[in-house]
Amino acid sequence: MIRILLHVCCAPCATYPFEILKSEGKVTGYFANPNIQPAEEYGKRMEEVRRFFSQAGLELIEEPYDPIAWNESVKGLENEPEGGKRCEICFRLRLEKAAKAAKQLGCECFTTTLTVSRYKNSRLIHRIGDEVAQEIGVSFRKDDFKKKGGYDRSIKLSRELGFYMQDYCGCLFSLRDRRRK
Repeated sequence: MIRILLHVCCAPCATYPFEILKSEGKVTGYFANPNIQPAEEYGKRMEEVRRFFSQAGLELIEEPYDPIAWNESVKGLENEPEGGKRCEICFRLRLEKAAKAAKQLGCECFTTTLTVSRYKNSRLIHRIGDEVAQEIGVSFRKDDFKKKGGYDRSIKLSRELGFYMQDYCGCLFSLRDRRRK
């Protein structure tokens, strides 16, 4: 049985990917999301991820919260639209961390829950995942979890499990844009 590292952005997005991956190998969750702000929001999402992984009896690795480093990495891109250059840098930052963790843990591959969202560009995430996997020396699974009703299934499972469901990507800029709408 292979070992798969699953980068997790939030509990609702982890539900369906875990459902798919559990039959394919040993899944280890990996929470590295310095983009999530403010700190209270990060805490809510982290607690829900902990609850999900605890209920499922799965291992969860949590990276230290470092929003200052994330803010520095996207400096100058504050006014980029959702899905723009800022998001590309954010995806790369988190997928690099996941690739390094997967290699360090001896996982055969890694993937991410980011593709369950219908608001995220899976092709971009796959390109970045492939690039960082090649740089680090580990395999990246090109799962597009939104396909075959995955997004709807994740919403259904999240409601059944009573998860907190956020209404923005996670960064302060997406929150600002959401409030403007």
